[in-house]
Amino acid sequence: MNEPSAPSALSIPRSLFFLSIFYGGMVCIAGVLGNKQVTLGPISAIGTWFGLGPLAVESGIFAFLLLVIVSSSVAELHGRATANRLVQFGFVPLIVSIILSIVVRALPASPDMLPANRDAIQLVLGGTWRIWLGGIIAYGISQTLNVTIFSALKGQEGSHLLWLRAGIASVLSQIVDTLIFVTVAFMGVFPIGELIAGQMLAKVVLSAILVPPLIYLVVGFGRRLDGKKAA
Repeated sequence: MNEPSAPSALSIPRSLFFLSIFYGGMVCIAGVLGNKQVTLGPISAIGTWFGLGPLAVESGIFAFLLLVIVSSSVAELHGRATANRLVQFGFVPLIVSIILSIVVRALPASPDMLPANRDAIQLVLGGTWRIWLGGIIAYGISQTLNVTIFSALKGQEGSHLLWLRAGIASVLSQIVDTLIFVTVAFMGVFPIGELIAGQMLAKVVLSAILVPPLIYLVVGFGRRLDGKKAA
């Protein structure tokens, strides 16, 4: 009597497997990093030149730019449909991390915990429902827009001008991300005009500087994982 054959394993390209795990991690850490604002010399100077004063940018932008780069890289390597599914699956770690932050913040702290550490983590885990909602909406729309623009430009240019396609998609999606998040999170709380302008300018500059070179590194790394030669 013949034994039943073992079911074949689901074939997932190595690059997609690695980038999906990395993407989920960046989705979760972005909200934590966003609790700190940093000042970058050249960006502050640009803000002053535009009359906005020295600009500070929330540190979550670095994780979000990596999300943009990864989703664009997946679109380049595996197509628009796969990249869109990656963005959709990203809602799972994003929402679960928010729920866990709320639960952990509500749990009583150990009496052995240093007061400074206790107060700091409570502040990091804190947030209003508008901030959570703004983050979820901005993530979904901006990341989907990034994949859409990147893929549309690829349809016109083919596999050429990877740096330009990624840069344009990132800049436009970051503008939309800023508009949605700041409006949902803070409209009616305080005037948001200067905040939107400053954050938008900082994100556009960072996108223009960081995305073009990094997209080549990620796409090239993905092709090496899949055993393909660079295009």
